[in-house]
Amino acid sequence: MSQARPAAPSATLAADGVYITGWGVVSPLGIGADDFGAALAEERDALTDVTGMFEEKLPSPQAFALPDFRARDHLGRKGTRFFDRATALALVACDRALADTALTVTDTNRGKVGLVLGTTSGSVKSTSDFSRDTITQQRPYLVNPVLFPNAVMNCAAGQAAIWYGLKGVNTTLAAGRLAGITALRYASRGLSWGDADALLVGAVEEFSPHNAWLTHATGSSAPVGEGAAVFVLERGEALLSSGRRPDAELLAVASAYADPTAPAEFTEAFAACVRQALHKAEVDPADLWAVAPSSADPVETGALDAAGAGARHLPVTRLLGECRAAQGALQLAAVLAHHRRGTAPEGGPALITSFTPEGTIGAAVVRGWSR
Repeated sequence: MSQARPAAPSATLAADGVYITGWGVVSPLGIGADDFGAALAEERDALTDVTGMFEEKLPSPQAFALPDFRARDHLGRKGTRFFDRATALALVACDRALADTALTVTDTNRGKVGLVLGTTSGSVKSTSDFSRDTITQQRPYLVNPVLFPNAVMNCAAGQAAIWYGLKGVNTTLAAGRLAGITALRYASRGLSWGDADALLVGAVEEFSPHNAWLTHATGSSAPVGEGAAVFVLERGEALLSSGRRPDAELLAVASAYADPTAPAEFTEAFAACVRQALHKAEVDPADLWAVAPSSADPVETGALDAAGAGARHLPVTRLLGECRAAQGALQLAAVLAHHRRGTAPEGGPALITSFTPEGTIGAAVVRGWSR
């Protein structure tokens, strides 16, 4: 459960607003909001040796991974034996998020509490391993049917709903590096339309030889990473009626597409997407206390400069590597970690941006408070 906090001024909360009331994170920097925030503040070096994690050859001996991570250490042995890595990361992040909020899931409300999870394409390792067994093993006797659920994209979201008894909206969004922002947009609409009273929203990416080689093949200069971050989103009316104070408000989310092979046009479209998000949030670029970009790519930094978003850049990629689908969720976690530790201005707005090599662009604006 969350610690007691002073109530936010009534003028701060809007009944139709969308608020984050708790969050959890699993990353090489730490598991849980407090450990993650402390490591982030220290800018701790989380790059580690991964040569002993898999039998397969890796493109690099180091990655931003969690070599000793085991689901049973956090969730217990029962029911976790056949979780793949992505599912385990997502469930532990959900577990931390639910422990961090004052929202309690009961038989009365579980039908209106759901989950929205972003991914690249589920667990690539599970899909590849199961597919390989259907070719190399005698069928059907030596192909383990217990592993088949891990081979579908929505395995992590489905397992999380079962584990925590969430009977509301359950959605998996495949959007690559834009998955976190896409999940926030989807969830905010669902809450605004009354499809749910509360949603666990986040994204996950596992480290595996498959993801390591996929990232290497794209030419990414950042070492590959893994992680998951999940946020509890609720409507403002629930907070007003209960007197609870949120961690942050989701002010706006915007997305766009542009041809990535035309650099000038892509940069302008990226800048326009940022301007759109700031305009919707009614935030002047000069009022931003921080920007959490998805990369140090000149395309992204150029777009931010063009949009006038010259605030402090949080070094998420430098500290966590290229986490693909989990990137945007970890960017948001970095923003909230600063508020949690009191190193960000109360009610100060921050910008989160992302893009994919295929040309999709996203931006989100949040304002947060300390605990």
